[in-house]
Amino acid sequence: MSQGVEFNRLMLEMRSMQAEAMARQKPAVSAPEPGAPSFSEMLGQAVNKVNETQQTSNQLASAFEMGQSGVDLTDVMIASQKASVSFQAMTQVRNKLVQAYQDIMQMPV
Repeated sequence: MSQGVEFNRLMLEMRSMQAEAMARQKPAVSAPEPGAPSFSEMLGQAVNKVNETQQTSNQLASAFEMGQSGVDLTDVMIASQKASVSFQAMTQVRNKLVQAYQDIMQMPV
């Protein structure tokens, strides 16, 4: 699989996740829908997805190192980069959440 195709697929996945997140946003005055995932559930799912991506990357790297057939170096590198990008994105989200929490805690009551 070429890197351009893999990059395009990754971008499509990110755009679909963004569209899904935007669709879930509701006005602040409306009551939450019954059965709608809470923020903590969505955050937990995102962390689990990052973990899954890293596990897949590690498995591919181990398979390549052991010389298993059908495991290409480009696939290993792409999986590694996907894991790296997803971890960096999760780190940035965490940083923004911590900053928002600190800003809220510093607000006068």
